Amino acid sequence: MSADVIQKKAAVSDYVKLHLNILLFSFTTVFSKAASIQLNEHGLHSVWLYIFAFLMLLNCGIYALAWQQVIKKFELSVAYANKSVYLIWGQIWAVAIFGEHLTFMNILGLVLVFAGVVVVSYE
Repeated sequence: MSADVIQKKAAVSDYVKLHLNILLFSFTTVFSKAASIQLNEHGLHSVWLYIFAFLMLLNCGIYALAWQQVIKKFELSVAYANKSVYLIWGQIWAVAIFGEHLTFMNILGLVLVFAGVVVVSYE
């Protein structure tokens, strides 16, 4: 295998790790919304409120450690542009987990975010 092919495979692997970390980060919004629902429906007496709040904090801690390792492979502008993909994951979770509906403006916004990520990633 040539050095060029190996380098391209490493780059793809780095992008996969970056986006898996962003996917992990997107679960923070899921745990946050679940905690909020528990607080609104049951107040401070809900055990689930504290479980979801703990999961949110744990997720943020794991994400922060992983993020520090992942961004070593990228220019910061590329890493942070790709991080905005979490908005797409957030919308997916909103529909899949919480039964929310996407509007045309939601979809338009997601397309613009994705286009921006592609532009920054290929510059």
